[in-house]
Amino acid sequence: MMNSARYAVGLQGIAVGERAYQQALAFAKERVQSAPVDGSTREAVTIIHHPDVRRMLMRMRGLTEGARAMATYAAGCQDMARHAPSESERRDAKAMSEFLTPLVKGFSTENGVEVASLGVQVHGGMGFIEETGAAQHYRDARILPIYEGTTAIQANDLVGRKTLRDGGATARRLSGLIAQTEQQLLQGSDQAKAVATRLRAAREAFDDVVSHLLSLDKSEMPEAFGTGVPYLMLAGNLVSGWQLARSLLVADAALARGEDPEFMAAKIATAPVL
Repeated sequence: MMNSARYAVGLQGIAVGERAYQQALAFAKERVQSAPVDGSTREAVTIIHHPDVRRMLMRMRGLTEGARAMATYAAGCQDMARHAPSESERRDAKAMSEFLTPLVKGFSTENGVEVASLGVQVHGGMGFIEETGAAQHYRDARILPIYEGTTAIQANDLVGRKTLRDGGATARRLSGLIAQTEQQLLQGSDQAKAVATRLRAAREAFDDVVSHLLSLDKSEMPEAFGTGVPYLMLAGNLVSGWQLARSLLVADAALARGEDPEFMAAKIATAPVL
């Protein structure tokens, strides 16, 4: 029951972030303010032309799409834990699903707050005006890292039950799957190769943290749990980035076939954001 509740709250974080992004994007396409920095005109333009606004919107999109892809992957593991053909496959899927649950809950809700906050920033002073709804998104997002166990509770679960209890077996299996994707990326486009480099760096940082946690003795457990939230955010960023990297591979192949070029190009552009 708690795993289901925590997963559901994670989805709320993603949903609020998505709505905040959609609204900020629409506002940026309509709000006219200041001339462009490239000097192409002295007239004021819509703020989506300004580099920092585009940076914020890209960050909002990347965080939201990455978290949504991670939650979808976790849902697939939940299904496989029930319906995979063999007992060993069901057992492995259950372990992976349980490992991912605190990431979906903690990472997605913390990011929901960041995305909603960026939405307020895109709106400028209007973000604090109730009629825009941007501040409402921020308030709605802010409770989600607290519901059904704070982010620290999710981190304690990730460190204790999900990493230390099985000697890091599930964490290392996850790392192995990500390494396989890195190899696929290295066979692809220049964009794919660039993402492979960043994904490898994130995975190696994750591996180092797992190894460090496993090296600690009982007297050092306060250290392990004191760094739990950064570990959770690192793991969530890694898994989200992995899923965006997988989407890049699919989009590259689809683009080569001429399928929905605008959508596929957007997926490829979003992959390096995390």
